[in-house]
Amino acid sequence: MELSEALDSVAADIPDHRITPDGHGLFTAIRHVDLLCHLVARTAADSEYRLLPANPDAPARPSAEVLGLTAGHLGRAVAHYTQALAPLVSFARPAPASLQGQLDAIDLHRRLRVHLDDAGQALEAARACLDGPRRPPTPSTAAAVPRRAATVRRSA
Repeated sequence: MELSEALDSVAADIPDHRITPDGHGLFTAIRHVDLLCHLVARTAADSEYRLLPANPDAPARPSAEVLGLTAGHLGRAVAHYTQALAPLVSFARPAPASLQGQLDAIDLHRRLRVHLDDAGQALEAARACLDGPRRPPTPSTAAAVPRRAATVRRSA
């Protein structure tokens, strides 16, 4: 199976297994993390393979740089799913019926939704990396390396 097919398969599996705020959702989130970890490992291994000098598949496969970027996006998705585990663990426990318990549940829902949405965006970005040519980084996304100003030394 090609990497893009594997990514599409995982992306299609995720909506079929929705994460609910209960013990089942916790199991499903862990399953998603497992699938994504396998995909990250495969992408990283493919990237390393592309760096080999005698690579016979060079023109037909994505470049090592594209695969590295894809692995980074997939890693972000794994991170967001992992961060979603904390609210899911809280949902798996019986909640107090107090007003504070209800307010806490609202906050947990919000945090869960944010992480799941961010994970979905990371998966879309990973797919976009595989689909098209890499665009040059924009100034806001490029890693800024501070440069020291040249100092002029005067002899006394």
